[in-house]
Amino acid sequence: MNSEHNTTEKSQMDAIETVDLVTHVKPGRLVSLDALRGFNMLMIIGGAQLITGAGNLNNWRWLDWLALQQKHARWDGFTMHDWVFPLFLFVVGVSLVFSITSKISKGKSNKEIYLHAFKRMVLFIFIGILYKNNPLHFDWNKIRYVSVLGRIGVTGLFVTLIWMNTTIFKQRLVCAVGILIAYWAAMMFIPVPGFGAGNLTIEGNLAGFVDRVILPGRMIQGIYDENGPFTHIPATVLVLMGAMAGELLRTRKFSQYKTVLILAGSGIGCILLGNLWGLHFVINKHLWSSSFILVTGGLNLLVLAIFYLVIDVWGLKKWSFFLVVIGLNSLAIYIAGQFIPFQEPVDRLLNGFYQISSEPVQQFLAISGKLTLEWLVLFFLYKKRIFFKV
Repeated sequence: MNSEHNTTEKSQMDAIETVDLVTHVKPGRLVSLDALRGFNMLMIIGGAQLITGAGNLNNWRWLDWLALQQKHARWDGFTMHDWVFPLFLFVVGVSLVFSITSKISKGKSNKEIYLHAFKRMVLFIFIGILYKNNPLHFDWNKIRYVSVLGRIGVTGLFVTLIWMNTTIFKQRLVCAVGILIAYWAAMMFIPVPGFGAGNLTIEGNLAGFVDRVILPGRMIQGIYDENGPFTHIPATVLVLMGAMAGELLRTRKFSQYKTVLILAGSGIGCILLGNLWGLHFVINKHLWSSSFILVTGGLNLLVLAIFYLVIDVWGLKKWSFFLVVIGLNSLAIYIAGQFIPFQEPVDRLLNGFYQISSEPVQQFLAISGKLTLEWLVLFFLYKKRIFFKV
């Protein structure tokens, strides 16, 4: 991972990776994408905890319900927190199409683009292993080799290969649909020794069986890991959906309002289809079931449509500045949060307030303070025009 100081004007195609020092951005830049990425990362680094903490401070029923949504479903089912990682993959896909187009415009060959995607995958896998095994150790049987970052790298490579070998929307749509159907067919019709075909329990599902055969080290749930290699297959569709949405925004083939309608309509359609499919192939984040991919992909499209409408179409950008600062260095703060003890100086500073506060207030102050410190660090990087990317 390297630091890039953006000092020169780039082309519109490369605008996804540039930023101005003021709240106004350069023409052609999708501020909504930065804001959406920032919103997503905010939920990952502590926004979910902040909502939970706020729920503990009062008896508002709607806030209590929202707080309960900040936990993953145990197995089958769906919560708001289950949507956080799929949204991140989707945003990666939106950015990816701008990145690929920029490389092509600079004369990069297909081989160079493939090699970059491969190196990026290897680096993400390596950083992911460090992230999931902190502090680092060398008990190979207890190392968790799969991770969120590893999945980003692998699916990014898959989508790069798909994108570079297809030319029109219909071909890419066929790839996405084909992957989801193939995954469904494999999970439902390939028998697992001792369990048979179509078993979607944690013990008997095909994804877990395949991963146990090929995956060394530790699995997060003992006999199963939701980020295992087999579930990279359906997760690729979320990145591909993001790339197709990004292409729609990049080419500006339609008017802005029609673009919003296409994104929103596609999102609603995916949600409805996903719920219908879920009657047969249950919505399950741990399995990354095809129905789960459609539901979360639909939500991603809807939220992107809303952010794009409000920020880039209506021009209401000032409110999003807080999120944009996070979005421009999202991976940096995600990784830094695992290795830098942001909470320690916050606890020292707020210790006196902790002593005179109830436990719920203490918890709320602690997470609020940590998020504030992290944002201030990101704001410093923003002011210095330091943006980390892979």
